[in-house]
Amino acid sequence: MLSDTNLIFVLGFFINFLFAFIIIRFVYFPRQSEHTYLFTFLAFNTVIYFIMGLFTSIELSIGAGFGLFALFSVLRYRTETVPIHEMTYLFLMVALPVLNSILISSGQYEEMVLTNVLITGVIWALEKGWGFTSQMRSRDIVYEKIDLVHPDNREEMLADIRERTGLDVVRFEIGKIDYLRDTVNGRIYYREEPDKSGPRIQRK
Repeated sequence: MLSDTNLIFVLGFFINFLFAFIIIRFVYFPRQSEHTYLFTFLAFNTVIYFIMGLFTSIELSIGAGFGLFALFSVLRYRTETVPIHEMTYLFLMVALPVLNSILISSGQYEEMVLTNVLITGVIWALEKGWGFTSQMRSRDIVYEKIDLVHPDNREEMLADIRERTGLDVVRFEIGKIDYLRDTVNGRIYYREEPDKSGPRIQRK
């Protein structure tokens, strides 16, 4: 049988994972339809909750604690560039279990639930674009005019992308450059008025 302390710890895990799942599944995923980072978000959230539980359940030296979290500081995704939007959600998935573990270990159950509800509500409101006149969206594209990728040709490149897509493109992040095919894999960021039925690109 689990002790009362362990039962509370397990209950805290389910509450933490529930809110993390709600944020990723019902706030992030409907807007991005991106499967790439789902595993990373939820895996980080789960593992960090248990690490924080370890900190609160046994005595660790300060050096061991810093050493354990130093592992996260050297993590890098070298295979691809993580967009700032996804990096924000990754930070949220890291911070959420830290907050939940500290609050539930100190017996602040109401504060824990309230904190999760408020954070989820804020993220949902921001994704909805409440209080803003336009929404910024993004889309991955393959661009074949590799000569326009040069920084000196930035405005000409953006104008060409706007003409092709009919979107108000404001930024183009360069990803992988394929010199054999003369193509560039990148991501465009464009403004979209929430109250207008302008051109949209459906995500796969």
